[in-house]
Amino acid sequence: MIEVVVAIGILAMVGVLIHGTIDSLSRGKKGEGLRAERVHEGREALQRIVRDLSSAYISMHVPTIQALQTEKTAFVGRRGGQFDRIDFASFAHRRTDRDAHESDQAEVGYFVVADPDVPDKMDLVRREQTPIDIEPLKGGISDVVAEDLDSFELRYLDPLTGQWGETWDSTQVTGQPNRIPLAVRIKIVLKGVGNGSPYSYTTKIFLPIQQPLSFGIPK
Repeated sequence: MIEVVVAIGILAMVGVLIHGTIDSLSRGKKGEGLRAERVHEGREALQRIVRDLSSAYISMHVPTIQALQTEKTAFVGRRGGQFDRIDFASFAHRRTDRDAHESDQAEVGYFVVADPDVPDKMDLVRREQTPIDIEPLKGGISDVVAEDLDSFELRYLDPLTGQWGETWDSTQVTGQPNRIPLAVRIKIVLKGVGNGSPYSYTTKIFLPIQQPLSFGIPK
């Protein structure tokens, strides 16, 4: 009888050890999966911003009568502490319906907002308004492209001065009227998984359409 009790005790101890090992492996695998998702999320967000910025433009096509103006293009970058904001016109709209009567022109914006369901959680969203209207900083549909940000930082290279600045405004005479930056430096920092280190992503994109579009406008 004693031998049976001892054997059962040993089996119980072995079972506890095996369960602990399996649980540890399971938690490690889950944590690694969450970290891989965060890495993928950050890279995808950065690549999407780069794609949109690579098609940014300013148009000089406006009617001579102001009352007839129905759209306005702009490139505006604003500082916001930890979280900057950028809004610009871009050939970034993708038609989802075949033969849809839609242009590829759109207002695009990237900014950070608080998650209404989770305290202290900030998400990066992408705003798209199509067709372009006369309010280049408002309207459209916003979708989350990256969650739980620690910071979102943008810098702009002025082709006239060769200096990097923290803001840009093509709509103001005191800003950079009818001009877009030569390049934009982007830095996204996502909070880590659990108590892990944050994930930082940085890149620099040169904007190819430097001259305002002015086809058919007499010089």
